Amino acid sequence: MNPTEPLTSSLFTKGFTENPYPAYAKLREEDPVSYVLLPDGQYAWMITRYEDALAALKDQRFIKDYTKLYEEDMEHADVFSQNMLFADLPDHKRLRGLVSKAFTPQIIAGMRDRIQEITDELLDKIAGKENVNLIDEFAFPLPIIVICEMLGIPTEDRDKFRIWSNSLIENPNGEPAEDVQQHMNEFVDYLGKRFAVVRENPGENLISKLIITEEQGDQLTEQELFGVVTLLIIAGHETTVNLIGNGVMALLEHPKQLQLLKSQPELIHTAIEEVLRYNDPVEFSTSRWAGENLEFKGKSIHKGDLVIVVLNSANHDPNHFKDPEIFDISREKSKHLAFGKGIHACLGAPLARLEAEIAINSFIQRYPNIKLNADKNDLEWRSGMIVRGVKELPVSL
Repeated sequence: MNPTEPLTSSLFTKGFTENPYPAYAKLREEDPVSYVLLPDGQYAWMITRYEDALAALKDQRFIKDYTKLYEEDMEHADVFSQNMLFADLPDHKRLRGLVSKAFTPQIIAGMRDRIQEITDELLDKIAGKENVNLIDEFAFPLPIIVICEMLGIPTEDRDKFRIWSNSLIENPNGEPAEDVQQHMNEFVDYLGKRFAVVRENPGENLISKLIITEEQGDQLTEQELFGVVTLLIIAGHETTVNLIGNGVMALLEHPKQLQLLKSQPELIHTAIEEVLRYNDPVEFSTSRWAGENLEFKGKSIHKGDLVIVVLNSANHDPNHFKDPEIFDISREKSKHLAFGKGIHACLGAPLARLEAEIAINSFIQRYPNIKLNADKNDLEWRSGMIVRGVKELPVSL
């Protein structure tokens, strides 16, 4: 047994979900590497200070491939876990290398015009409306259209991906419920059929390139193909949906900052970095496990222990960020941890940044009188242990 008593009193309540930052401040001060009980019944080490978080993200004693530790039947997760996010070296380098060629700075920069075109089309669709749900009508469609086009997936299937990714993201651990299992099965069935179509008629899209690589014997297995494509579909839109939503909400809560951005749209680059720091759409790192018995920041962590880095807490650490609770879009570019660090740093970060910059700037320039059309306390935040964002964001145009 670990000697530290689990902390549960202020964590994972409704109030915590709505505003976790006071609880994080207390943890950073009193027990920055704390042993806690998670909502799914697991115990985990929760790391909340910036320097500790940075060290943990780079520490390869914390492994991502849980199959090195556990041999029990986990078939329901296998098809989604054979990707670089859940791999350690050398498999991680091989899998990431297969995808990274599609996310070079040159390729992402070349997508600017198309992303702007999609953004303008979505803004045209809501023209004339007095009230809209920003998530459903803007923040979700933009990134899902972009990733569908990159992968060569028909855009009309995007609503299915929202259902499937919600099931995976909001139930990331533990035995899935019956409906979640059904969604997983539907996702697998869809991808299997899509791969068959692409094998018959390959194109220039990313799925075609991955399948051609697989058939040329570059050690990409069928399971890895499922895992990599699943990761791209989910990670390719989930982060950006909530980045756009959290960004607009932060600006609405800080009218002076909104006015500043409207008058100086060139501040959008630092504004996006501040949104990422202030209310990161990825609250917790994905799971890591201690690959051996080890000491970390004065705590004895046992082999097999679950370890979670709290990115949003690290990004509010006053020892690293001046006045961290203040939202300031002119803040000098900060070394926040919103996209992680180390070998598992987010491959799609440049794309997410570009989409959010175009989306938010275009939205506030087109609709400069936007207002939140609800009490913030009535907004429902998404459940789960990874993403941070509201399910709906009603705004008045």
